[in-house]
Amino acid sequence: MPSSLRQLALRALTLFGVLLAVLVLLVVTLGATGFSDDLLRAQISEETRALRQGLAQTIRDPAQLEETVAARQEELTRFYGLDRPWYTRLPAAVWRVLRLDLGEARSLRTADGDNDVGAIVLERLPYTVLLLTTSSVITAVVGLVVGVRMATRVGSRLDRAVAYFAAVSFAVPAWWLGILLILVVAFRLDWLPAGGMYSTPPPQGTWSRALDLAYHAILPILTLVPVSVGPYIYTVRTMTVTVAQEDHVLLARAKGLPEGRIMNRHILRVAAPPIVTGLVLGLAGSLSGSILVETIFNWQGMGRLYFDAVSGAADEGVVVALTFIFTLMYVVARFVLDVLYVLLDPRVRYS
Repeated sequence: MPSSLRQLALRALTLFGVLLAVLVLLVVTLGATGFSDDLLRAQISEETRALRQGLAQTIRDPAQLEETVAARQEELTRFYGLDRPWYTRLPAAVWRVLRLDLGEARSLRTADGDNDVGAIVLERLPYTVLLLTTSSVITAVVGLVVGVRMATRVGSRLDRAVAYFAAVSFAVPAWWLGILLILVVAFRLDWLPAGGMYSTPPPQGTWSRALDLAYHAILPILTLVPVSVGPYIYTVRTMTVTVAQEDHVLLARAKGLPEGRIMNRHILRVAAPPIVTGLVLGLAGSLSGSILVETIFNWQGMGRLYFDAVSGAADEGVVVALTFIFTLMYVVARFVLDVLYVLLDPRVRYS
């Protein structure tokens, strides 16, 4: 086996170890801290409260009512596994996840009523891809075009203005900008919907629904792009300027090579690995969803699913499965970067 392939295989095994370590830490965090038990007890309390309110209309004897509620509470305790220690309950869920058997959610459902975790995730994933990956692609395109342009005008007024914008863009929280845009663009100007994914009632027909979904995605995308494009522009600009000052670029200029050829072959090719790193990891991170932004806009994506699993639904199985999926996305993206480094940067050699 060539040395490069052997090193890539070793890298893949190392990243798989990272995946296992994240799941172990998740289990310890959920179990040893009591967070998992607290979530489940809260869910049981909510279900028994609703049961007591419903039975109070038919059972007039207080003793019989409490006996019925206590029996149901004991059944729920056994159903959720609270009669067993956490270290006997959570590892089984992790083992199912490693076998890609994501199991069934206790309370979360798909739009069709399916409680399979895989079906729930697959239902939410396209909405996150539409929202967050679109904003990441826009950020990447604008960052590359403007960042490379700014690298040729170092110290100009436009360069300083972009630097100030990057600082402000990095400092502004996405959730704050989202609330501001809802107040101004949706409520004050009434240009775009304030939230949701479809109109009420939703339109009929595939194309009509697709256009309505894209229309509702405009405001969340306008929230995500400004808070990420500034830092990316400045990153591309800084990387390009740093490479442009290296000796091989000065030598190319001394030889009288055209500036366009110098930029494409001697600057951008060398600066490509760190630029691509930010782009690929940003895309992988975007698939995990933005919890606050999706919650603000009531966007039913992966981030909102995580929020529902932790807060209202108290579904530890979904939390474990989503953490596995998000970590798996990072592992795959990191391995793809290792392969791209070999293709993009001739200086990289695995030995």
